[in-house]
Amino acid sequence: MANQLEQFRDTLVNKVDDYGVSIGQAAVAQLSNYYALLLTWNPRLHLVAPCSPAEFATRHVLESLLLSSQLASAESVVDVGTGAGLPMIPNLIARADIRGVLIESSHKKTVFLREALRVTGTSDRAEIAPQRFQDLAPPDVGVVTCRALDNFSEVFPDLIQWSPGKAKLMFFGGDGLRMQIEGAGLEFREIRIPNSERRFLFVIDR
Repeated sequence: MANQLEQFRDTLVNKVDDYGVSIGQAAVAQLSNYYALLLTWNPRLHLVAPCSPAEFATRHVLESLLLSSQLASAESVVDVGTGAGLPMIPNLIARADIRGVLIESSHKKTVFLREALRVTGTSDRAEIAPQRFQDLAPPDVGVVTCRALDNFSEVFPDLIQWSPGKAKLMFFGGDGLRMQIEGAGLEFREIRIPNSERRFLFVIDR
């Protein structure tokens, strides 16, 4: 595991500028703790598809951190279908001023999430909601985000309707998601994810 952690840290440090985000040494250490925990739990829970340390650093962590530059000071965010804690946990680590609600219906994954928040020192700024978003009242937040919700295209209309009216929506996806957003008549802007031609962060201001 030591070699994997070294590769992960090196990739974070060497690639962070490509993503236009900033992370200090303390954040790199916390993100490494998060990755180490995930390596231990992933064979049992299948939190993310198997990938190299470099790919996890870029495809999962740095991609998630694109959200950070779009968040206002002291922002509150709900992450729907957070799974392994992406994108919320990396952003809680990078931005000590924000708070988050992590919605995840899988009980096993919520056990991992509680431990991940503990080892990264972010438990005091996050709440875990162990249910489907459809079964919850919308929290009072300024941003709703989603990165890898199961059957996202099917539940997209429900998620739009469920989201608080004042909330900004920030969704990760590709051409299919763009078509759904356009079909719903929503105004949006898109941020291309570095090193990807087909994935974007879509920002919807309502």
